Amino acid sequence: MITNTELEYKGNLYPNEIVDFKQDTDKIYFTTANGVILQITVLRNSMIRFRYATDHNFEPDFSYALNKNALRGYNELDIRETPTEYIISTVRMNILIDKKTLRTQISDPEGNIICEDELGFHWEENYEYGGNIVKMSKITRTGESYYGMGDKATHSNLKGKRVENWVTDQYAYGKDQDPLYKAIPFYVGLTDNKAYGIFFDNTFKTHFDFAHEKKHVTSFWADGGEMNYYFIYGPTMEKVVRLYTDLTGTPELPPLWALGFQQSKWSYFPESRVKEIAQKFRDLRIPCDGLYLDIDYMDGFRCFTWDKKLFPDPKKMIADLAEDGFKTVVMIDPGIKIDRDYWIYQEAMEKDYFCKRGDGPYMHGKVWPGECNFPDFTNPKVRKWWAELYKEFMADIGVHAVWNDMNEPAVMEVPSKTAPLDTRHDYDGHPSTHRKAHNVYGMQMVRATYNGVKKHVYPKRPFVITRAAYAGTQRYACTWTGDNVATWEHLWLANVQMQRMCISGYSFVGSDIGGFAEQPDGELFARWVQLGIFHPFCRVHSSGDHGDQEPWSFGEEITDIVRKYIELRYQLLPYLYTMFYKYSKEGLPMLRALVMYDQEDPQTHFRTDEFIFGEQILVCPIQEPNSKGRRMYVPRGKWYNYWNGEVIKGGMEKWVVADIDKIPMFIKEGAMIPKYPVQQYVGELKVLELLVDVYFKLGVENSTVYEDAQDGFDYKKGRYSLRNFKLNGKENELIIQQFKDGSFITSYETIKMQLHGLPFTIEAVLIDSEKVSLDAVKLLENNCIEVPKEFTTLQLLGS
Repeated sequence: MITNTELEYKGNLYPNEIVDFKQDTDKIYFTTANGVILQITVLRNSMIRFRYATDHNFEPDFSYALNKNALRGYNELDIRETPTEYIISTVRMNILIDKKTLRTQISDPEGNIICEDELGFHWEENYEYGGNIVKMSKITRTGESYYGMGDKATHSNLKGKRVENWVTDQYAYGKDQDPLYKAIPFYVGLTDNKAYGIFFDNTFKTHFDFAHEKKHVTSFWADGGEMNYYFIYGPTMEKVVRLYTDLTGTPELPPLWALGFQQSKWSYFPESRVKEIAQKFRDLRIPCDGLYLDIDYMDGFRCFTWDKKLFPDPKKMIADLAEDGFKTVVMIDPGIKIDRDYWIYQEAMEKDYFCKRGDGPYMHGKVWPGECNFPDFTNPKVRKWWAELYKEFMADIGVHAVWNDMNEPAVMEVPSKTAPLDTRHDYDGHPSTHRKAHNVYGMQMVRATYNGVKKHVYPKRPFVITRAAYAGTQRYACTWTGDNVATWEHLWLANVQMQRMCISGYSFVGSDIGGFAEQPDGELFARWVQLGIFHPFCRVHSSGDHGDQEPWSFGEEITDIVRKYIELRYQLLPYLYTMFYKYSKEGLPMLRALVMYDQEDPQTHFRTDEFIFGEQILVCPIQEPNSKGRRMYVPRGKWYNYWNGEVIKGGMEKWVVADIDKIPMFIKEGAMIPKYPVQQYVGELKVLELLVDVYFKLGVENSTVYEDAQDGFDYKKGRYSLRNFKLNGKENELIIQQFKDGSFITSYETIKMQLHGLPFTIEAVLIDSEKVSLDAVKLLENNCIEVPKEFTTLQLLGS
């Protein structure tokens, strides 16, 4: 056996034998003879923090990623010592610490090993920058799989891959290109049907090797900072993701319109063109809620200004658009033009808010306005100042939402594409270089934007979009996958990236539908819309260099298909809103990869195409041209084909027909799917009746419908409506129970239930144990009935 001492000659340093142990409530400390301290913190029964110091010295304990309201607490904590190891036990797992090497091994209460160190913690001195390069290596078990890591443009299962986290402006990136716009150093491991998660909370450039260099080793390391990671045990993937999401936080509910369809381009100008686009949507009866103004609305690309030649009266334009149901979203970038006559530049200079280089001068870089300085958003004073800059835009002019782009930060015409590494940052009172602050720069910008927008659109809810993100950014903003390309490969990538982001705790996400760079043909655009309406953030965006990319840009046939799917998006808004409620409140991912839906089925471990939208809708996009159908894997259970009502049994591959106007789409048996009438924008129509599609099942299934005022914060005072439905199907009977919570009064009085797959003819209907006539519930031949919205029990009896 190789000892840690014998390995030191390779340039890496390793902990040696433990010489001291102490406990401070939930924190346990192990100190080695060569000055390594391992601090283990028990956060929950299933969550442990591992933090390592060298030279007996911990760095200040500070994190941008963590949710200050995350749940804490555990039931039991026991520590035992044997001649060779220490054993820490909670009710969910045991952590073994080897006395000679400080290596750890984690097992479940039955003794099954979940995760164990290979070489464990090691480090080497960083001679160029100072400090340490910190490393951790784990044993990869036979058949182990890995998921997560944010927006990586590669296969959903990361086994055999090596990736890194350094937020980067990657225009027209390709498959397997890395790094991209997000740095989310969190992955889920799945071994022997047991899932665990590791979140490496280190903002330096981080690297992950998932059995790439050595097939039996998974490792992660950082170019600086501490070895500081959180271990989360499931054993289900869903529980791991929920615990990680609680640790790093969830967003508040957005306004419902933010879940509607949105149209963008680089760029829509002048004002007459914006209004022309808006009118075309309404003339063609294609629903749309948001219109975007890219950088060309500004005066010389100066943030918080308007080009008055292109937009002479922005307040009136925004008000006119709002009259027709459109919300206006504007872009704001971090680069502030160096211009002594520009008041924001003057103010930032006077207050010393711009980033500086290590030897004194201001950090500057070329972006759209030319030479720019960059605010230090890691300084709380700068964030407060930046938030107040939104007052005129939001409160006075009436802008509805803000889009932060280029916030990696992107810098043009330099090889690094970003700020010099010696750029200094306040880092909330923990001064650092850009090596440490780079990955959180965009996060802190959008945090400031979110605070400003929230303050100045009050009492409405804020809606903010960001391109760059670090773990935890989901608390402040939705995001998209950056400058993709109008190719079929990128349609495949968009599908995989959405699933991966949701596994990574960031569910409010979408792609540039149709592709940002280059031009799609009508078929690709239609197929992308079919996929995009099932993504939480639904926006068409294009560079504009290659032609138009509006829903009507590809001929009448494609326009009709696009309209059909955008209308479906609007019908499904209550289902989508309920998904968001569960994500916000419980950390439930809004999309589920098949492996998350059924990790026990090894067939799901390498699936990339199929996903579960919410909890009860199975979607499988068409990702090849000229397709009339495709093979897809249907997971366990029984599923109704949405288009023809056919019931299929899962657990195997199926061929499904899907011409240009169809996307394979299935509903889980027993599901109750709420729908609204098609409207041209959220709030256009008063909902007079909730439609619920009921899919019969022999057995029990639960469904939920969440509703509120669709904007504002009254829902936090209990003014919401939460309908929990329990469906129980029998051979000659269907029972639906409703459990209602919340004080919000919906605009409708009745619920119309469309019954699918009912195996009997309805002979009698009982509502709350009282028999009612079939005429009273308006029973039609297609098994559609109307019931009062406040019913407690509905019984349908057959012969």
